[in-house]
Amino acid sequence: MKTKIITLILVVVFANSCVQIKNEAENFDHTFAHVVYFWFKNPESQSDRATFEASLTKFLNNSQYAKTKFIGKPPKAIRDVVDDSFTYSLILSFESAEDQAAYQTEPPHLVFIEECEDLWEKVIVYDSEGIAQ
Repeated sequence: MKTKIITLILVVVFANSCVQIKNEAENFDHTFAHVVYFWFKNPESQSDRATFEASLTKFLNNSQYAKTKFIGKPPKAIRDVVDDSFTYSLILSFESAEDQAAYQTEPPHLVFIEECEDLWEKVIVYDSEGIAQ
């Protein structure tokens, strides 16, 4: 339950930040959000971090499905409800659940996984469909 609440808070907090990553004029698509947390085997390794960031950036720049994109690192938690145990977070939005499913098998995503899967020991994914407002 705590992790779900934290994820919801992170999605809300970072949703507005996502628009600045790729295109200043782009809006966060509230249709489908894909939130991924990575825990590295060696989180202090600068080499592993550089490899991950380069591969992830290359992948996201070549994804035809991911719209808004946010790559993050945890800030030092100052409240008990904040989980800062992960190494990286990734928040993406998609126009539909079908686009998110297609993204899973697109070549840039598969290359990213191949290049980086040995770096992480744990990955957790939270997907959410937006509600009408």
